[in-house]
Amino acid sequence: MPEITLVDQRNKAIFAFLMLTAARDSAAASLKLAHIDLVEGKVMQDGREVRTKNSKTFETWFFPVDAMYRECFESWVTYLRKERLYGPGDALFPKVEIKAENGRFNVTGLSREPYSNGQKINQIFKGAFTNAGLQAFSAHTVRKTLGMHMNEVCTLPEQFKAWSQNLGHEHLGTTISAYMPISRERQREIIGGLRATSASQTLEMDKSEKAKIPYLSM
Repeated sequence: MPEITLVDQRNKAIFAFLMLTAARDSAAASLKLAHIDLVEGKVMQDGREVRTKNSKTFETWFFPVDAMYRECFESWVTYLRKERLYGPGDALFPKVEIKAENGRFNVTGLSREPYSNGQKINQIFKGAFTNAGLQAFSAHTVRKTLGMHMNEVCTLPEQFKAWSQNLGHEHLGTTISAYMPISRERQREIIGGLRATSASQTLEMDKSEKAKIPYLSM
């Protein structure tokens, strides 16, 4: 994604933030700088101020994705706080300022106000793909992607549970049913693989048990 203009930099930070947090587009649009904690690497999705699903409040720690996403996002937040002197109540991803000049409407910079809904966030996310000549995936696709990535990263039950809560789900089953679809073909492969593993383990156990039986000399 380009980062020539200030709007370009904001758009790139939006993409990075979604990859880090899997936040819904409406929530991302309503976030303020006060909701971001770079020290702990988390975002507080306060349902009283952030447009979360069902007005739910939860914390999301940055997911373990490529370091470039965190670098990009942290650079954006630092820029807003230190260079533009934005305060806690200012938008994390502010709207553009448009003014009429010489009979034309031109983008003159960024305001301090958030967007009223997630439409623009989704548009920016899709645009990143179309500009690269790829299919225009929606912002919600990130949630599905990270939901499936959970299966590749987590090994312990509590890890699966923590990952699910990071997505804002109270129940692990919600994450699995919503974001980890398994086709009939994949189902067959998995069960077949488990069956083969089970048979191999049984064979090894049989060999181990037989090895414990002393041979009687004739």
